[in-house]
Amino acid sequence: MTEQLDQNAHTANSKTEIYLKDYKPAPYQIDEVSLLFELSGDDALVTALSHFTRSDAASTEPLCLDGGPFMELVSIEIDGIPLKPDDYVKNETSLIIHDTAADFTLKIVTKLKPAENTRLEGLYKSSGNFCTQCEAEGFRHITYFLDRPDVMAKYKVRIEASKADYPVLLSNGNLIKKGQMPNGFHFAEWDDPFPKPSYLFAMVAGKLACLSDEFTTMSGRSVELNIYAAEEDISKCDHAMQSLKNSMRWDEETYGLEYDLDIYNIVAVADFNMGAMENKGLNIFNTKYVLASPETATDQDYNNIEGVIGHEYFHNWTGNRVTCREWFQLSLKEGLTVFRDQEFSSDMQSRAVKRLDDVRVLRMHQFPEDAGPLAHPVRPEKYIEINNFYSATVYNKGAEVIRMMHSLLGAEAFRRGMDIYFERHDGQAVTCEDFVCAMEAASDIDLRQFRRWYSTAGTPKLSFTRECDGDDVLLTVEQSISINGAEIEYDPLHVPIKIAWVDKARSVNGESSENNAPPTLLHLTDAKQTFRFEGVGKNVVPSIMREFSAPVHIDHDLDTEELLTLASFDIDPFVRSDALQTIGRNIILTAAQKLESNEEFHAPESYYSTFERLISDDDTDPAFLAELLTLPGEIDVGQHMQPLRPQTLHKAREFVADQIANRYFEPILDKYNELQAFDECNRPKQQGVRRYKNTLLGYLARTSVGEDILSKQFDNSQNMTDEIAALGLLSSSDFDYRNTALAQFFERWKHEALVIDKWFAVQAVSKRSDVLSTVRSLLKHQHFSFVNPNRLRALVSSFSVLNQAGFHDESGAGYEFLADVVLKVDRINPQTAARLVAPLGQWKRLDHARQLKIQSLLDDLLKKHSLSDDVRELLEKSLN
Repeated sequence: MTEQLDQNAHTANSKTEIYLKDYKPAPYQIDEVSLLFELSGDDALVTALSHFTRSDAASTEPLCLDGGPFMELVSIEIDGIPLKPDDYVKNETSLIIHDTAADFTLKIVTKLKPAENTRLEGLYKSSGNFCTQCEAEGFRHITYFLDRPDVMAKYKVRIEASKADYPVLLSNGNLIKKGQMPNGFHFAEWDDPFPKPSYLFAMVAGKLACLSDEFTTMSGRSVELNIYAAEEDISKCDHAMQSLKNSMRWDEETYGLEYDLDIYNIVAVADFNMGAMENKGLNIFNTKYVLASPETATDQDYNNIEGVIGHEYFHNWTGNRVTCREWFQLSLKEGLTVFRDQEFSSDMQSRAVKRLDDVRVLRMHQFPEDAGPLAHPVRPEKYIEINNFYSATVYNKGAEVIRMMHSLLGAEAFRRGMDIYFERHDGQAVTCEDFVCAMEAASDIDLRQFRRWYSTAGTPKLSFTRECDGDDVLLTVEQSISINGAEIEYDPLHVPIKIAWVDKARSVNGESSENNAPPTLLHLTDAKQTFRFEGVGKNVVPSIMREFSAPVHIDHDLDTEELLTLASFDIDPFVRSDALQTIGRNIILTAAQKLESNEEFHAPESYYSTFERLISDDDTDPAFLAELLTLPGEIDVGQHMQPLRPQTLHKAREFVADQIANRYFEPILDKYNELQAFDECNRPKQQGVRRYKNTLLGYLARTSVGEDILSKQFDNSQNMTDEIAALGLLSSSDFDYRNTALAQFFERWKHEALVIDKWFAVQAVSKRSDVLSTVRSLLKHQHFSFVNPNRLRALVSSFSVLNQAGFHDESGAGYEFLADVVLKVDRINPQTAARLVAPLGQWKRLDHARQLKIQSLLDDLLKKHSLSDDVRELLEKSLN
């Protein structure tokens, strides 16, 4: 590994900052590329034959090709004539040829060592198989090329390898020829008829088993579907295959989009920086988002697989057929496709619960990003390393921007806008502006002000205040944005606000909760705006931000009783849930203040009675009840505590949860036993039941029967959802059975990598005071790997992101631990290392002592001369 670490080390500041304002079209275009991969042992010889034309025939600009330090240039020819060393200039990141014609063919041969490529970009080996990852800038580590999204070419690929060692040979497009070669070698030739940028290129060669199926498109074409995985994992691919077919049918029925090749291949690999990659016709997936069985995967795993399979398939049109002009426009494809996969999953599952899950992810990951030094617009203005903008802002907030357009236009006009978008831009590399223009053309709605969402960093806060004027209500809304604790100046955004009114008297009488006035879509376009609602009466409560109609913080003047009215009687799932979350957050924050001053604290009786009533509710979707009965998490509550005091917050939340658990012990236990008795066989039907049951289990773990009931569920579980729920609670406990359960789980599942990831994760998020020493010891575990991104995320990210009390220990040891890991991983895989940095960027929200500790640590890290661009950029921003 030492040689690999040295090879992958970077020199400091090897890249300069790139700005959106400086974009220029590529000086050359490439219309055809032929690639030959000759694979032998662990080495690869790559021959690239590309046809170039000058974009401006009169230009004399030299040809500057992107390259990387981890490949050897073997030879280079133009129109069949070898170039001499004096004919070009090669450095660590580029190859420059000064004298070229307006039209020529370039042949470049490179030699690669994929087995030494721990960066997992370009061509590398995973579990003995060759595979590629080219987004965003991985193709330049395979051959010298114009590695940018606005250079789109048709690709033909030939792969040659030992048939015994690499029986499966895959690339983009359709398989047009395969055959035998001398000395036990064989070949396969692939042709992709659709122009694509280099980041969508893919190649796989290895020993893989295959699950095959077919899909008949709406025009009657038959498409061959294949999922490739390790032989021992192929039995876990059925759910992924069904999800793929569901995705294909959904895209046809919802958007009229039909798959365009004769074959669709998915390959599951164990070592992968991302979740999956949408390469045209050959999607490469992290095994985490393909493999599932009830014994090894949780209900959430099943849902994640469905969503990610859909996401990558939907990219075939929103990302592949129409791609982004440059990387600043990344949300053009990612934000749009996240919205599409969210809508797909909503149609496959419970729409209400799916929306709440998506909002939770946004608030847990994107809102903190938006509030700190790593805040950036959905369409960034500048970057040093593009890998750092594969962020929650680009993906999740980008999806919310698309959702707001859907709300503003309505479903029918939005669909027309999608049709116009594809009619105008199929086969092109375009911008976010082009997408918005298509929506304007479909609706005659002026979205000029709305465009500011793409260029404004930070999460807006909407403050709502009410004033009665007879039977009218005046609702005043103000918008503001704070970053790093300071309010910023910005041009007002166009914010869609869905609102209705709940009649308190009719709700109390058990009648329909909604006032006669229909739900309204308000258009907030000024910094402060007042809306008049005529004749709604005085006895009403505003149901604000229905469906979470914009990605904003919500601040209002509703009191606890009004929030409980919404929680009990509103018909909008988000408003009901958010009302209880708001009450719970306020209770926890008050409890924190009382605990710090050694005062007694009790939550309002009305809150307790609502909790009791929900437990006895037999009519509501159990998954939704689980949401309503879950206290807000420490990350969410912490965004409302200034300064953030993680240990105090943790103690306060634990105190409130303990009060609920012990006060309602009997009804919680009765409901848990009732749910436990349900038939476990029907997985989709019982997902909600398991979610509700395990929410109640979390409360029971705090009571006198905790150890007994946890051990019984752990020992008798017939599925991973229930087993890991019990193990997670045991891991946080001081029960005698804790160590036995952890040991049994490991022995049972030590040959299942994805399950062992869960074993590492539950220990990383443990609430025990010795969690950091546990995490440090797990770094030395024989099954831990600094090379595998899944294992790193399971242990290190689970601890630093999700375990707020443990990571922010007042000693600063948690910060030192993360810094040590970042440095080590950076020498192996800079992309993965950079994604570990974010928790250190939240230091301005903490108390002064913790701020000083993190600042000092960041300063020390930046003095390291071997930092990658990926990590250095984020560390520098974190200090801002």
